[in-house]
Amino acid sequence: MRAVITVIGHDNVGILNKVSGVCAKYQANVLEVTQSVLQDMFAMIMLVDISKMNDDFIVLNDELIKLGSELGLSIHSMHEDIFNAMHRI
Repeated sequence: MRAVITVIGHDNVGILNKVSGVCAKYQANVLEVTQSVLQDMFAMIMLVDISKMNDDFIVLNDELIKLGSELGLSIHSMHEDIFNAMHRI
């Protein structure tokens, strides 16, 4: 099982570190990361393996939302099944 995490907001030092730190706390393994900085805007997409998490996915999601609020970022996480269903024609 995998999940997609997106992060958008003003660039700042340590965003990748903080988001991946939350993932590590719940044993969600980061598989792939792509990020860009356009002028002062930061955008990142992460693919994480959630099959060995030590808690429910909703707990990870809630902590990421809280982190986003603290950092002034928009952080969304979505289970891979939902992501695939939304993008299937």
